[in-house]
Amino acid sequence: MSARLPMVAGLLLVAAALGALCLGTPVVAPSRLPDLLAGGGAGAGTTGAGALDAVVVREIRLPRLLLAAAAGACLGAAGLVLQEALRNPLAVPEMLGVSSGAALGVAAPLVLVLPLPGWAHPLLAVGGAALGGLLTLAAAGFGRSPSAVLLTGAAVAAALQAGLLVMMVMADRLDLQLIFRYLMGSLSGRGWDAWGGVWPWAAAAVPLLVLCLPVLAVLRLGDADAGALGVRVHRARLAALAVAVLLIAPVVAVCGPVAWIGFLAPHLARRLRPGADVVGWLPWAAAWGAVVTVWADLAARLALAPVETPVGAWTALVGVPAGVLLMRSGRTGPRAAVATAAAATAAAADTGHGGDPPPEGSGAGAARTRPSGGPAPREQRESAGTQQKGGSS
Repeated sequence: MSARLPMVAGLLLVAAALGALCLGTPVVAPSRLPDLLAGGGAGAGTTGAGALDAVVVREIRLPRLLLAAAAGACLGAAGLVLQEALRNPLAVPEMLGVSSGAALGVAAPLVLVLPLPGWAHPLLAVGGAALGGLLTLAAAGFGRSPSAVLLTGAAVAAALQAGLLVMMVMADRLDLQLIFRYLMGSLSGRGWDAWGGVWPWAAAAVPLLVLCLPVLAVLRLGDADAGALGVRVHRARLAALAVAVLLIAPVVAVCGPVAWIGFLAPHLARRLRPGADVVGWLPWAAAWGAVVTVWADLAARLALAPVETPVGAWTALVGVPAGVLLMRSGRTGPRAAVATAAAATAAAADTGHGGDPPPEGSGAGAARTRPSGGPAPREQRESAGTQQKGGSS
């Protein structure tokens, strides 16, 4: 199965890409895509329909496809980083205040009518996401208890979402519609400008991800063992949070909080590669995040056409039950493997004695101290002499 995984993921992504470029209004035949993408459909001698198809494919569908793939890859990788750094399979951006903080940082200037340039919105999202994540880690003692981090993150996310509700109450009708659709996570109307607001941040986060992977592998051992190996656990978790913020905030700034991709993609990677570690899971988490997001965006465009639904509704609808099923059925991670190996070792040790505890004095040390056919130890000779004297008396 593992040998066919690249082919399966590639076929799913290619099929979703063809659907995203060809389906909709107007419908474009796949055989025409090379010519339209190369600019052949917008020449001076082409008909009006051909020019329209070229504009739709190149200026609307292609940037939206690239944005969906990049957003899904960033969210999938960020979800894996958070789950491994906090040693909690439920540590997702939505439950740690990261996504809510980024959304609040983008929505507040819109409601307050602050004159900000477009390039400032990703910076505001980064600041809000960092604030939400730092509040969660500081309140939970920087991840000493995985369950405490999750509960504290839910409380911080609820507080930030309350701030978003206040912003929505203050907004007028037009801003309210924009904020509501933004908070659901949507790729509608996103063009090349939106793509340009995501890919530089993703490219900057890639080398940081590579540097973060060895530390994440050590953090899986636990705080005590990681500290014994020379890792400063608090700083390592802050570094992992910073990398996750760099991946999440630009996506939230452009697309809104696309829900539960950071939960589903890492579990898909672990379930389909049970023998790997965090280094092997990271590319697969990014790949499955891209596949799921592209398919969800295709469903958002076509399922209720001509009405377009938010992509975040589809990712939440599919991601939560699928992730829960993967968690319930995928008990084949490293902990399960260690438990299985320990059980097999104990069973092998017990079979040497027929399942019964070994008799006293039958260990390997006793076999070495008394050669076969040799004289009995001094204690046994004295005990035998005592028994003979008692019998003769």
